[in-house]
Amino acid sequence: MLTKKVKNRIVFLSLIILTLLISSIFIFKVLQKNLLYFLTPTEILNIQDTRINEVYRIGGMVKKNSITANKDEIKFIVTDFNNEILVTYKGSIPNLFAEGKGVVVEGKLKDKKFIIAKKILAKHDENYMPPELETIMKDAK
Repeated sequence: MLTKKVKNRIVFLSLIILTLLISSIFIFKVLQKNLLYFLTPTEILNIQDTRINEVYRIGGMVKKNSITANKDEIKFIVTDFNNEILVTYKGSIPNLFAEGKGVVVEGKLKDKKFIIAKKILAKHDENYMPPELETIMKDAK
């Protein structure tokens, strides 16, 4: 026979466990929904079920002599030295954005060779290079 004190403890512990479980599920769902992985142009080309008009984050190097800009937009090519993706972007670019430098672009993929960027992420110093690109460059040489 359980006393009233023991029943209250069981109910209290059950409520705590249930609250932790529900909040954990909620946190994981929100994180899963907001995660956006960094892919290289080669990985984009190799994905079989690439979703067009889906938001992707693509990283690589800005190809030399590929930047063309007018007053409304900038176009450039992101490369991993194996494959390339053309990027168009409207907005202000980071100060560290330049040819031959690392860049991460976030935007909607229009096809496997073209992306319309919403963000250009270049918040690193001029010596930064993503580890994936560093190994690709070593393999290419």
